[in-house]
Amino acid sequence: MLVVVTDLDNQLGYWNSTGTSKTFGHPVEPSWLNGVDHRARILDYGCGYGRLAGLLVEWGFENVEGVDVAPNLIARARAQQPGARFTVLDSPPRLDQHDGSVDVVLLFAVLTCLPRDAGQRELVTELRRVLRSGGLLYLSDLCLQEDHRNRSRYQRFAEKYGTYGVFETDDGAVCRHHTVDWLHDLLADFDLVATREVAVETMNGRPAVATQLLVSKP
Repeated sequence: MLVVVTDLDNQLGYWNSTGTSKTFGHPVEPSWLNGVDHRARILDYGCGYGRLAGLLVEWGFENVEGVDVAPNLIARARAQQPGARFTVLDSPPRLDQHDGSVDVVLLFAVLTCLPRDAGQRELVTELRRVLRSGGLLYLSDLCLQEDHRNRSRYQRFAEKYGTYGVFETDDGAVCRHHTVDWLHDLLADFDLVATREVAVETMNGRPAVATQLLVSKP
């Protein structure tokens, strides 16, 4: 079933139907979490079916919460990862957490699901609010890919969406691949700790290169 997207910065209809069957594979670099106390409060924003939250619990982290807009994905996460807590986001990106109450935020393959500049800035501002001073934001996302297939669809949808890198998938999602400069601009209020690129598969099983950034809140 093809889902018609009406809210580019939410796309609940897609993620609560077609998106529930997707598989996500961006890896976590364990050394980037060295020094994080196992009792630290960790938030996985856009947690999907709880893959990362479950991994962190396996690594011994005791206070992990995942949040997502899609109730069906959250239900799957609760069933598969009972060691973590999961919450449905009713008014994304607004979070219930108090200012400065979170130690680490994971933001894996989420910005690609928010095609608009304004939506991305609003999310990063909210994540910065809940992070404590010195807290970490670990971002993994897709920058512009160099293969012909991706370049062709960037060009095809650039006029429609007003941003080169925004495109529609065959099954109804609207996604975005970014420039590296845009990601650094988006995170300009943070201090850069580490960066790397890593081979991944997209949610539709195609090879891609992900850019990962670890930043801290001053």
